[in-house]
Amino acid sequence: MQHSTVQGHLTMNLVVSEELTFRIVVDLDYDPADPFAVRFTFHLPGDEPVTWVFARELLLDGLARPSGEGDVHIHPVGGELGEICLVLRSPEGDAVLCGSAPPLIAFLARTDRLVPIGEEAAAGDLDAQLELILHGHENAG
Repeated sequence: MQHSTVQGHLTMNLVVSEELTFRIVVDLDYDPADPFAVRFTFHLPGDEPVTWVFARELLLDGLARPSGEGDVHIHPVGGELGEICLVLRSPEGDAVLCGSAPPLIAFLARTDRLVPIGEEAAAGDLDAQLELILHGHENAG
């Protein structure tokens, strides 16, 4: 069985202060085996890449309005879906990353074609049913 994923890239600005930002590349990865999650791998200057996992629904909500609780917040900046900001909280401190929204919107649209939003649970159930069918036939023989 073919296992398709959706991958993409964003360029974001890591905001250190009002005067200092670093441009970083962010790899995006969506795997329908984990249909609710999108992985962001941040390539930080001088450090190992860091991966955070976000709920796909949170990313969608954050494009339109401030969203998130706890360690992750996302909100639009300005109007016309031009820019988004992610605020990531960890024991080591907060990270603020801002970037262009259209590449994220295009990536999420591609994930929606693979597993339509709102049908994630059905996709997982289908995989489980297929696994049961395949194993059931092996055991029957």
